[in-house]
Amino acid sequence: MAVQTFGDFQNFNPHLHIIATDGCFYGQGQFQVGSQPVADDLTPLFRQEVFKLLKSYGLSERVIENMMGWHHSGFNVYCGPAIWPGDNTGVENLARYIIRAAFSQERMQYIPASSASDGRAKVIYQSKNGRERKVFPALDWLAQMTTHIPNRREHMVRYYGYYSNKSRGQRKKADQDDDIANIIETDLPNKAFRKSWARLIQKIYEVDPLLCPKCQGEMKIISFIEEQAVIKQILQHLGLWETRNNDPPTPQLNVVRELTYHPAPDQAQDDDGYWPQVPDYGYWAD
Repeated sequence: MAVQTFGDFQNFNPHLHIIATDGCFYGQGQFQVGSQPVADDLTPLFRQEVFKLLKSYGLSERVIENMMGWHHSGFNVYCGPAIWPGDNTGVENLARYIIRAAFSQERMQYIPASSASDGRAKVIYQSKNGRERKVFPALDWLAQMTTHIPNRREHMVRYYGYYSNKSRGQRKKADQDDDIANIIETDLPNKAFRKSWARLIQKIYEVDPLLCPKCQGEMKIISFIEEQAVIKQILQHLGLWETRNNDPPTPQLNVVRELTYHPAPDQAQDDDGYWPQVPDYGYWAD
């Protein structure tokens, strides 16, 4: 479960994102698939638990009764479709979405004071759907952003039930922690693993490490350098060994190009899908 406190424009909007196992573990590692949960049945239970928590923190019963009588309760539960184990893209997108940051740098535009008509720095922020945008004074934007910083030692991602630390500790103490393997053996060929590292680098740094910066052709690795002395010599030659005195190396280094093979323009591309195109992964919407 991931705790989030922000809305689309960093407004205070507390909510929870939960990845739940679609069933229950029992016995000696057996698993029983459960029925699809109904959001309308979970909403009143969720509201009751929240009010119970607020009451323990001192909220009066009179206020709780008043809020319970609201026509629009302010509570909502959404249950997304089940994701099967083989849907790696769905699992990855969901995991990325539930722990997303409070704001998106791509949707934020900073206007310095020197460029503003009134001489005040501003931040223009666009909504996820691209239909709305709001203008914030720069200091107000920073103040609003800091309200979503968790307190010291406050965990924003928590584990419950079978995945909690207590349950895992009990299984380990009873020497049952290995009854259900945490790592599932895969039948994917080695080529599928070899192509994944380039996809991950492109997703994080938005740079394709297998794209030649000169001819924009697809590169193919023919060898890796693992000897420390040779690596040090190359980095010293490029002036990158003393990192404190230089900028970090860019993803496109000459040494990479020297260890690659460029096919001729008229050469047909391999059709075995060894280095496929990276798909465009999007975030899930609320």
